[in-house]
Amino acid sequence: MRRVAIFGNAGGGKSTLARRLAATTGLPLHAVDRMRFRDGGGPVPEAEYLSRHAELLRGEAWIIEGFGSVETAFARFDSADTLIHVDLPLILHRWWVTKRLIKGLFVQPEGWPARSPIWRSSLSSYRVIGPCDRHLTPRYRRVIQEMAGTKRVHSLTSPAAIRRFIDAVAQEHRRV
Repeated sequence: MRRVAIFGNAGGGKSTLARRLAATTGLPLHAVDRMRFRDGGGPVPEAEYLSRHAELLRGEAWIIEGFGSVETAFARFDSADTLIHVDLPLILHRWWVTKRLIKGLFVQPEGWPARSPIWRSSLSSYRVIGPCDRHLTPRYRRVIQEMAGTKRVHSLTSPAAIRRFIDAVAQEHRRV
């Protein structure tokens, strides 16, 4: 596990999983939102984002979590040796966006650019959950199936599965 792509619907705990995985493995962590948005929430110019993303993919080791765009997400899938799809029930995605919103009123969400607009970002997350589930999630599931023969693939479908995965990785790294 040297090049890890973590992906899934909004509010699924991808950032938390990525931080825990990075702490366990020592792999460098890169959040797509930090590449796409400046402090304060303004977008980074597309050409700059694409250049930074392409440079990251050429790296030897990384964990990249988030979406960005269909083009960059699928480029990550091709470059990664490990794919982790966070595929929780929609109610959990909505609940965890709500928890992040409430917590974000008091503390900046970890992994977000400084001074990110919590209300606007949360509303955007709520808006994309349904369309992502209808359009991207089926594609993500196909990717996991199709690449299972050539990459390490994990489909995490519950909070317990996420915990078990992190525990298994930690145990694996203790043996190494």
